[in-house]
Amino acid sequence: MNKSELIDAIAKEAGLTKADAGKALDAITSSVTGALKSGDTVSLIGFGTFKVSKRAARTGRNPRTGAELQIAASNAPVFSAGKALKDAVN
Repeated sequence: MNKSELIDAIAKEAGLTKADAGKALDAITSSVTGALKSGDTVSLIGFGTFKVSKRAARTGRNPRTGAELQIAASNAPVFSAGKALKDAVN
């Protein structure tokens, strides 16, 4: 499912116009992104949790040459599915 298909599904499920559903989806994604940027965790009970995971600096290896290289520390967004979502999928 791509973004436009998701917007169509939201519009149908919530009884909104496609424009309103698109605005709602954009508001959700920007709100989650903003919260993660500021270091917060976003928990949606039954659906899952979005949080930031810190990756430590490490030494990697170039697979082509075998030369070692340093990989800088970084932050990565992580999603953990909630019980209700896991149960719905299984």
